[in-house]
Amino acid sequence: MTHELEASFITLAMSVASAAAMSLGLAPDPQTKKTKVDLQMARFNIDLLEILQNKTKGNLSKEEEDFMGNVVRDLKLKFVEVSKK
Repeated sequence: MTHELEASFITLAMSVASAAAMSLGLAPDPQTKKTKVDLQMARFNIDLLEILQNKTKGNLSKEEEDFMGNVVRDLKLKFVEVSKK
């Protein structure tokens, strides 16, 4: 079964958020199937999401705005948790 991918703002943000989650060891790398923590790369991807959030302020739908707020907040919290370990 194939799923057609839809290019959208949320898909773009989810792609960056997925990279951040993998860098925090929260999701396995799809190629190696292993988890690995790379705080520098996680911080980079979270920063990219924040830039995207700031640059698109006032131009997002409510759904997109809520998604960005939630994903950035959640990833920042996870970053703090993981960096304390």
